[in-house]
Amino acid sequence: MSSNDLSLQSFVPVPPTSHFPIQNLPYGAFLRRGDPSPHLGVAIGEFALDLTVLEQQGRLQVPALADRQVFQSSTLNTLMAEEPAVWHEVREAIRHLLQADVATLRDDAELRSQVLVPLCDLEMQLPVAIGDYTDFYSSREHATNVGSLFRDPQQALLPNWLHLPVAYHGRSSSIVISGTDLRRPYGQTRVPGSEAPVFGPSQRVDFELEMGWLVGTGNRLGEPVPIDRALSRMFGMVLVNDWSARDIQQWEYVPLGPFLSKSFGTSISPWVVTAEALEPFAVEGPTQHLVPLPYLQASRNLTYDIHLEVELQDQPEGPPTRLCDSNYRYLYWSIEQQVAHHTINGCNLRTGDLLASGTISGPSADARGSLLELTLNGRQPLTLTSGQTRRFLEDGDEVVMTGYCVGNGYRVGFGEVRGRLLPAARS
Repeated sequence: MSSNDLSLQSFVPVPPTSHFPIQNLPYGAFLRRGDPSPHLGVAIGEFALDLTVLEQQGRLQVPALADRQVFQSSTLNTLMAEEPAVWHEVREAIRHLLQADVATLRDDAELRSQVLVPLCDLEMQLPVAIGDYTDFYSSREHATNVGSLFRDPQQALLPNWLHLPVAYHGRSSSIVISGTDLRRPYGQTRVPGSEAPVFGPSQRVDFELEMGWLVGTGNRLGEPVPIDRALSRMFGMVLVNDWSARDIQQWEYVPLGPFLSKSFGTSISPWVVTAEALEPFAVEGPTQHLVPLPYLQASRNLTYDIHLEVELQDQPEGPPTRLCDSNYRYLYWSIEQQVAHHTINGCNLRTGDLLASGTISGPSADARGSLLELTLNGRQPLTLTSGQTRRFLEDGDEVVMTGYCVGNGYRVGFGEVRGRLLPAARS
């Protein structure tokens, strides 16, 4: 029986709207009360199954691993560096222990008390040691919206955009786990019409709704990854909020692209949903209007049906404001094309590298994945549930993103990625 079987049930209670049924089993890293060392586990319902303890006690039997222990480190990188067949076998072993008709863990109260921990009692950590970070620009709607705001709408897309997955290299050291507050960044900005820039805190801090793939098995320097083998290199996905300072970006990005406007912080969700868990939600991607060069032509145009939402909490009390409803399936360039292009020059991807999608916007006005688009660069402010208005983020605003796939009576979800914008530090 596969871990994706619709009939699977766990002995752990799983509410119908939970993101973490037995069909998901996303991996994460966390601190337990009284233990300063990170543990690794999977989410199931409102609990985490502690794989570090299970492995220590010899209760996680995975023949493909032999005597190798993959859950005794602080991150998932050791497991991710294995081959996909091993990932599958590990996931099947975990599923078996959690299955409703398997007594091993279900009927052992002492063991359950040691390895099943309420999610509310955990302090989540970065699940992966991320050595490198690439941010793509793969939403045609987003690229068109931004191009229309800053250039002739008839020339919104630059000449290269329909021929290759545009990307830039981001800063991995400032990737933070959900719940980490970030300060309004300083930088140079220039008011339109003035000759000289000024220095100070950004006045146009924004969110960017993205998702990111985490590289499992990398490739050697000088050896490109063929497009039809690209997906097998990907371990899983997380939600990404790639915070952006639009006024700093507008001044600095020519000719080499974003720098200080992006490197002050990128937030990711704590649970890594595996590529295998996403398989039932694979769908055809958007029609590509120009036939790409042969190295970007896949045997299938694959993407995933992942519903995405963004909310803004502008006050400690009171309901949030829904800002955006989008979907991962809107992306023009697929992860397979992104990987094939990233490595075609021989660039070597490494275990734990993060490949983010770029802002995910859709065809409707409420599917725009940034305030830059939602407010037309501040020209049309949004009215929030509280009655306040926003052109861009203000100090104290908390952005919450979530995403999930809808199955037959269950969801496979990512939880959430949240972060609050704090005032700029004193210079």
